[in-house]
Amino acid sequence: MKNNFFGSIAQNINIWSSGHDREYLVDNLSLLVGSGLTVPDALKATMTGVKTKTMTKTVTDIKDNVEAGVPLWKAMEKTKIFKSHVVSLIKIGEETGRLANNLKVVRTEQQKELDLRSKVRSAMIYPIFVFCLTGIVALGIAWFVLPRITQVFTQMNMTLPLITKVLIWLGDALEAYGMIIIPVALVIIFLTAFFLFYFSLTKFLGQRLLFVLPGIGRLMQDVELARFGYLLGLLLEAGLPIIQAIKSLSETATFQDYQIFYEYLANEIDDGRTFNDSFLSYYKLKRLVPTSVQQLIVTGERSGNLAGTLLSIGATYEAKSDITAKNLSVILEPILLVLVASGVIAVALSVILPVYSLIGSLSIQ
Repeated sequence: MKNNFFGSIAQNINIWSSGHDREYLVDNLSLLVGSGLTVPDALKATMTGVKTKTMTKTVTDIKDNVEAGVPLWKAMEKTKIFKSHVVSLIKIGEETGRLANNLKVVRTEQQKELDLRSKVRSAMIYPIFVFCLTGIVALGIAWFVLPRITQVFTQMNMTLPLITKVLIWLGDALEAYGMIIIPVALVIIFLTAFFLFYFSLTKFLGQRLLFVLPGIGRLMQDVELARFGYLLGLLLEAGLPIIQAIKSLSETATFQDYQIFYEYLANEIDDGRTFNDSFLSYYKLKRLVPTSVQQLIVTGERSGNLAGTLLSIGATYEAKSDITAKNLSVILEPILLVLVASGVIAVALSVILPVYSLIGSLSIQ
């Protein structure tokens, strides 16, 4: 477990850094080879703009291998930072004389992937900011205000409401053990977030949680369907075999449920089944892929225009993800408002109810 925990952290850091490296390299190769430079010259030109040691070593290794007569795709495969479909596209490009075109395809795919991930991050900034701000305010009230209020209530010789007793208990606990409770609570929150959204063995739980949240689940599905459409369409259009193209989807899919579906779909197609037969036998498909999208794919397969149909699906859901991301704050605002208001009302009632009881008892006397 310990090895898995730290291994997952190292893996996430490695993926992040190597991701930036390969984006930089492919972008530059696409532009330079497309402008007419040979691959060795393009690699030399790319090295002049390299700033990190990791990137320098990567480009140097590729350049040395290419100058020694190794094909570009093989040299890139040896670095182990490029996904299999990227290597396959470059291999097909070299073998068919369409290297510049296939590098452009890879560049387009990477740019779209960045755009989709950026939409998700941007959409999540607002709710995360509100939750963090609410947490800071609640922490300040709990640590500095509650202990003083509890001192007043404990001096009253009267029966207190349950909500006030809970408030007093919380205030006493924070006053006595606040230096322990707060750090422990922060560590628990951090570990919970890590295991739900980053740890490879348990992050599917966080993904399923996101899928049922209003607005966020819709955005996640739109992004995944946009990725499914444009990536599979681009790969098929560039000449990648359909089995390999579908397997490549599982490498780029963000959510485990989609990864499992893509692996299943690749196996079904490899066994000679059609998309229609594969869709009918997958019982969880309606939750992942809408019926209308399934029908479009089946029609595209039958008409011989599968790549074009998939690209249209990708464009449609990319536009939908834009709209969903823009409307996400509008969808979440009422929910966040209710959560914040509930906390404020709870504190207010715990303070006001004993005061009213005290005033009532004084009036009777």
